[in-house]
Amino acid sequence: MNFNQIIDMLIRMVMRKLMNFGINKGIEMASGKGKAPAEMTPEERKAAGDMRAAAKRARQAARITRRMR
Repeated sequence: MNFNQIIDMLIRMVMRKLMNFGINKGIEMASGKGKAPAEMTPEERKAAGDMRAAAKRARQAARITRRMR
């Protein structure tokens, strides 16, 4: 392995972590985490919970598809 390959590998690893962090933050904000549960109506709380569950399933599906490659 030469030096360029090692640098490329490290850059890919850091970029993957940053992308996952950004995607997860975006999903959390979209699912209503920007608002405190005390400020939400019961319908909003249920919708936020449903959104978080759907996001969790989407992350699991993405993980499974990455393993199949």
